[in-house]
Parts: sequence; C-alpha cells; structure tokens
Amino acid sequence: MEYEDFINAVALRAKVSTDQAATLTRVTLETLANRISAGQAEDLAYQLPDGLDACLRTPLRREHATASFGLEEFVERVADRPDLDRALAGAGVRAVLTTLREAVTRDEFENAMAQLPNEFRQVIEPVGAGGGRRPGP
Repeated sequence: MEYEDFINAVALRAKVSTDQAATLTRVTLETLANRISAGQAEDLAYQLPDGLDACLRTPLRREHATASFGLEEFVERVADRPDLDRALAGAGVRAVLTTLREAVTRDEFENAMAQLPNEFRQVIEPVGAGGGRRPGP
C-alpha cells in the first residue's frame, strides 16, 4: 500500500480531510509504538510505506519497556496532541488501525494485536466492511 492510499483510506473511514488523516495516522502510529514492543513496531514499520514507517520508529517512545495501557488511554493519548481535534481521536484510531490491518501482512498485524488488550480488536472494522477499499472494475 502506498502512502497516499493509506492516508486516503483513513480519511474515508474517519470522514476527515487528507490533512487531518495524515495527522491522525502519524499520532496513532506513534502512540502504537509506545504500546507494543520495539521489535514488533520495527516489524510493522518495515511493511509500511516511506513517510509512515518512521512513525513507528520514533525516538519519543522507548526508554526500555513498553507502556501498558488500554484503549481508552490510547485514544486519550492520541487526543492530547495539540495538532489534533479531540473529537476526531476515537474515529481516527479506528480508521488507522483498520487501515493498518490492510497494509501489513496478517501475521504481523496479529502479532501486534496480541500485545494489546482485546478491546482494541472491537474498534477495528470487520474485514470486508467497505471503509477504505474501493470496489474493483
């Protein structure tokens, strides 16, 4: 998946502009990098396009252990960024995680989800729910 395809899918799912989608994507991936192991973040980053991969490799993250927090705090951390509209954080997290599932291999996505509480799975759109993918010709 290309950078623009990822951002466009997030914009469509979250019903925001592509500028807002880019910000939501960056902040959500950076927050995810704080929540999963460094190795898993690197594995996901390796499969993402240039421009998104760095969000998972950001140095703002790791002192040495992953922070353990649930979905509510995850969304709060995304919403706490000054360049983000608080009202969009929940929809943005859902859109980014759903699009991430489409952008990386199933195994890598499942490995990342295994490090998160089950409540994260509940916000991801079911496979085939439409969202960011456009029907083929």
